[in-house]
Amino acid sequence: MDNIVDDKKIDAAIDVNFLQENILGDNELWRFCILGAAILGALIIGKCIQWSLLRTSQSLKSKNRPISSAATAAIANTITFTLIAISFDIGFALIKMGPQLRSIFDIAIGFVIVIALARMAMQLVIVPELWLERFAKRDDNTLDVVLVPLARKTLRGIIIVFAVVQMIQIFSKEPISSILAGLGIGGLAVALAAQDTLKHFFGSIFLLSDKPFEVGQRVVVDGVDGIIEEIGMRSTRIRNLDGHLIAVPNGDLANKAIRNIAKRPFIKRTLNVTVTYDTTPEKLQEGLDIIKDLLKDHEGMPKDYPPRVFFSDFNDWSLNILVIYWYTPANYWDAQAFNEKFNFELLRRFNDAGIEFAFPTQTVYAAGDPNRKLAIEQRSV
Repeated sequence: MDNIVDDKKIDAAIDVNFLQENILGDNELWRFCILGAAILGALIIGKCIQWSLLRTSQSLKSKNRPISSAATAAIANTITFTLIAISFDIGFALIKMGPQLRSIFDIAIGFVIVIALARMAMQLVIVPELWLERFAKRDDNTLDVVLVPLARKTLRGIIIVFAVVQMIQIFSKEPISSILAGLGIGGLAVALAAQDTLKHFFGSIFLLSDKPFEVGQRVVVDGVDGIIEEIGMRSTRIRNLDGHLIAVPNGDLANKAIRNIAKRPFIKRTLNVTVTYDTTPEKLQEGLDIIKDLLKDHEGMPKDYPPRVFFSDFNDWSLNILVIYWYTPANYWDAQAFNEKFNFELLRRFNDAGIEFAFPTQTVYAAGDPNRKLAIEQRSV
């Protein structure tokens, strides 16, 4: 038991001696006071600047200057942490310590400063994002709105890469050129291992340049029918008509036939109106005239696409009237409401005219029917 107690006393003495030799030994009290004052001053100044910048941000927002307001708010949200990180660097520069401990503190403080600056840069990404979004909404440019989230993710990725490279440089004390060369070799290996990811990334670039669809539009692709919700760096998210969210990889999507329903200028309806075979030519012509009258200058008719009505065919069990008409603008539910109105009016007027609709039937004639005598050839044996 006495040995254990002695060992603990020795360890404690070693710890105290280490601190006294490396930090406390040659440092006067005023150095630690300056360190504490620097940190406390950075905290107070940071909070004051943050309060002032947030008030300025609200003022700019009320003056309809969203970009300046967002930039000011981004700086306000990160200024305190950044100033505290810088105060650590200034304060600990006055503290005397051994070379080994100094190296550890320099690396740690360098990491904190890099993180603080990267955090501020990540917040400031909102500035180019808002500017691109405002520019994309203008009528005199070709920039797509969906490029905005892609640009935001790309900028944040670049900031993270630069921060990591800077932290590696602080830790290794190697020149940036050597680090970049090493990252280039590593990047090649990563690129070979991530071919599918790169394929989908470049697929998103092709989709954004060709613009086969935009966010909010309805498309049909590879059996998926739904609304585009987001075009990401790797996949496009489609909300189908059942409410399910489906992610389609951009590399695959760029090689598929895409039917953009939202971009159709009108909705076309093709209708076959079938009437019975015992309808007289006069009644059939009356039916054609009824349909033409119902569709004459109808609601939603495109000027260059008048309705088409023809006695088109002799079916197995009916006479066929082919009806084709178009509806614009291409609002699906408005078109369905017009179709319903047309169907009700067509049914009413055909019933008033005594024109019967046909349905699949089969007529069987008996051999003894006097109206349809069968010609039976008799052969002598």
